[in-house]
Amino acid sequence: MRVLVTGVAGFIGSYVARYLIDRGEDVVGIDNLNNYYDPQLKRDRLKWIVESTERESVGSFEFVKMDFSDRQAVASLFSRIAFDRVVHLGAQAGVRYSLENPNAYVDANIVGVMNILEGCRHHGVEHLVYASSSSVYGANESMPFSVHHNVDHPLSLYAASKKANELMAHTYSHLYGLPTTGLRFFTVYGPWGRPDMALFKFTEQILRGEPIDVFNYGRHRRDFTYIDDIVEGVVRALDHVAVPDPKWSGRSPDPGTSRAPWRVYNIGNSHPVELLKYIEVIETCVGRRAEKNLLPMQPGDVPDTWAEVDDLQSDVGYVPSTPVEKGVERFVRWFRAYYRV
Repeated sequence: MRVLVTGVAGFIGSYVARYLIDRGEDVVGIDNLNNYYDPQLKRDRLKWIVESTERESVGSFEFVKMDFSDRQAVASLFSRIAFDRVVHLGAQAGVRYSLENPNAYVDANIVGVMNILEGCRHHGVEHLVYASSSSVYGANESMPFSVHHNVDHPLSLYAASKKANELMAHTYSHLYGLPTTGLRFFTVYGPWGRPDMALFKFTEQILRGEPIDVFNYGRHRRDFTYIDDIVEGVVRALDHVAVPDPKWSGRSPDPGTSRAPWRVYNIGNSHPVELLKYIEVIETCVGRRAEKNLLPMQPGDVPDTWAEVDDLQSDVGYVPSTPVEKGVERFVRWFRAYYRV
């Protein structure tokens, strides 16, 4: 297949591109390499992807520097290259940053998604898989989070933009028969991870002997999910083209399926870990104790996340298998090697 991967220089995007190339697919990746965090890390991820094409019996890779919120640029790309499937992972990420720069979320997560949907619609794409987020559960307190729960009470603009993505995708699935699958990611971590995420920041600060800010006094629980497990789920979902649910009824509508070829899935580890325990694991792997600055919960944040992954497991065979101790150890090893510390 020829697959478009957006946000290809990002954390999850780079891994998905490598996985697809390894199994022989031809990947075109786009990214604007913005400065939300260090662009050099993004460029190094691109080099890491290119390295995967230097072996025998693998697919190809073409990188196009592009902002997918640019309607004309996206339209031109879809006109130039015929894509079989699309994995839309590019987005303006981060709950806390959405409090500071809301317009960035409208540009990337609303306008950008619209451009991708239009490209898929007009050029016969077989399947669009896109990144949603566990943040859509918002004020929900029923655990574990299920795709069959209502998600109408987001607590941040980031969460609202991801909920909007699911609604926009459903409209295109209904009107144009475009198969779409949304994946609600739960706290992804691992080597090559994002510097704005807790594991990256905590590891860096502990190694420097700096105090770490621990929100909600460390009582958060997060469904930390290792990157290899995430990528396995993404690709399995890509291969499993969304179809209508024959049991769906407008009289008692299921939020997780539709009479259109549209699905949403949770993709997480399904084993939440308290933040203080997570920090203990980091301390063990780093070999140093952390000085903790205990703080109240930040606006827009939620106390707990916990993914019910039964649907993804039954439909595509998704079974996450990496314990947090092993995943954090691999990250710390990568971090020390990459930054030579």
